Amino acid sequence: MSDSSAEQHDVPLIPLEDFFRNPEKTGFKLSYDGQHLAFLQPVNQRLNLFSQPVDGDEALQLTDVTDRDIAGFLWASSKRLIYIRDNGGDENFSLFAVDQDGSNLKELTPFKDVKVQLIDDLEDNEDEILIGMNKRDKRFFDAYRINIHTGDVQLIGENPGNISSWITDNAGNLRVALTSDGVNNSLLYRSSEDDDFETLVTTNFRESISPLFFDFDDEQLFVSTNINRDKNAIVRYDPEANEEVKELYAHPEVDVTGLLRSKKREIITGVTYVTDKRHYEFFDDDREQLQQTLELRLGGYEVVIASQNKAEDRLLIRTYSDQSQGSYYFYDKQEDALRELSEMSPWLNEDDMAEMQPIEYKSRDGFMIYGYLTLPKGKVPKNLPVVVHPHGGPWARDTWGFNPAVQFLANRGYAVLQMNFRGSTGYGRRFWEAGFKEWGQKMQHDITDGVQYLIEEGIADPDRIGIYGGSYGGYAVLAGLAFTPEVYACGVDYVGVSNLLTFMDTIPPYWEQYRKMLYEMVGNPEDDQEHRMLEERSPVNYVDRIEAPLLIAQGANDPRVNKAESDQIVAALKNKGIDVPYIVKDNEGHGFRNEENRFEFYREMETFLAKHLGGRKDIG
Repeated sequence: MSDSSAEQHDVPLIPLEDFFRNPEKTGFKLSYDGQHLAFLQPVNQRLNLFSQPVDGDEALQLTDVTDRDIAGFLWASSKRLIYIRDNGGDENFSLFAVDQDGSNLKELTPFKDVKVQLIDDLEDNEDEILIGMNKRDKRFFDAYRINIHTGDVQLIGENPGNISSWITDNAGNLRVALTSDGVNNSLLYRSSEDDDFETLVTTNFRESISPLFFDFDDEQLFVSTNINRDKNAIVRYDPEANEEVKELYAHPEVDVTGLLRSKKREIITGVTYVTDKRHYEFFDDDREQLQQTLELRLGGYEVVIASQNKAEDRLLIRTYSDQSQGSYYFYDKQEDALRELSEMSPWLNEDDMAEMQPIEYKSRDGFMIYGYLTLPKGKVPKNLPVVVHPHGGPWARDTWGFNPAVQFLANRGYAVLQMNFRGSTGYGRRFWEAGFKEWGQKMQHDITDGVQYLIEEGIADPDRIGIYGGSYGGYAVLAGLAFTPEVYACGVDYVGVSNLLTFMDTIPPYWEQYRKMLYEMVGNPEDDQEHRMLEERSPVNYVDRIEAPLLIAQGANDPRVNKAESDQIVAALKNKGIDVPYIVKDNEGHGFRNEENRFEFYREMETFLAKHLGGRKDIG
């Protein structure tokens, strides 16, 4: 039952749980031989792993996890799957394997407080994959060959303490490594695994050369790089000659990092990039025709090939939009047959969802800021309550697409503003670097300028503006309430940083090699002047300025933003005599993955925002 005192709306008040419940089915992947599908499906509120024949309808449950969702999975062979799980959000992911018929379930890495990363799934090897583990030293990831049946591991690349990632050639040989000392990054190369690595390029971290994969002769590399450029471009690179061979594609407005290929036909087929939305540039007529065919049949949606078999004649297709979580489809190229496998959230009616509109506005010092505005459906866009929603990272960006929190807020009557403030990635080096050491300052000004833009457009009611964000977005919430208290009527901080000095002191051990880079990007606490700067930009030190009501949520096991970050701001506010609502979950980390915890958080948030901004609330 909806609040009877609320204004009547044509758009129904959708139950909160419908936005934040686990999807019907998700993560579909096709086996190498194209005979089986695997996917995640909730069982008793936890995402478990299932498989089924491509040509059959009966799915088999392979796992029975009850404490926490399976975080991700892959086909490791045509008959065996691997998946990862952590413990209560600690992000120490362990690797498991199971046959497609549910037999031979085994934890492959039963090591305490060890995190596993995938290096190469070795699709031509039915018995092994390559992984990275920080088993020997919690700060660094060595490379291992691991048997997916027995769990036997062989160390094949010992990390000397500076390697940040390992890259293989098409045969699965470790041929390239990236190193970092926190400030300088190097690209290392060797002709074979019998040779020693040699340094090809060393740059300051502001310049990057990121290997995507080897060419089909395993001689040259395709890389995304911004060396001698502002925007990342796709380039062919010759490691033997140590030089760029050819620029394949660059875009004048955004970085380009996505490269498409056909392993079977051994050709590069195109690139992907994101401006306001996802776009393609094709180099291959067959791949372009395939995209056009799929988009014509699935009109109105972004269309992505999510998975395919080795023969590349059986494909899994995923659709995306701003008003739908989309669906998965199976496409048989030889039969030219397309069939839907599953809709992600069939309980949500697209016609009730709000449109996410790309927008742009200028910052006070002249930067063009790109973002998205979602207006509540059925409401005149004038004098609306607004929730400002800065993204986390902060070295990330918002993109167009379905966001359950945004749609939930719009359904409750709020306009939602998302912006890619300076420091966001994807817009080139100059824009990214403009955010360095600007936490709480120019990065925050870009957010405030977005609020001003909505006020000047007449969209926002100046007295009903809230701010909600997670991680860095949570910091932006606290900074907004502390440094511009006149702007916001309330705030919701979700696993956010409150004290820049203690944040730097509690980074996980595997971030240690990036510490100097963090000092360059955020501020150096070992420098007296910058230490003072970090103190001055820590909202916990300015609780006397916070006037607006604040809701805080935190996972107890968060390895990125330690629980102490939220504890500090809550204690400081309580010392001031303010009782701040504080949600702590002992079985969560950096964000709430368990469905029931999401429900509780957003239910509290719904009540909180309705009280302070006047939006709709479900009381039934």
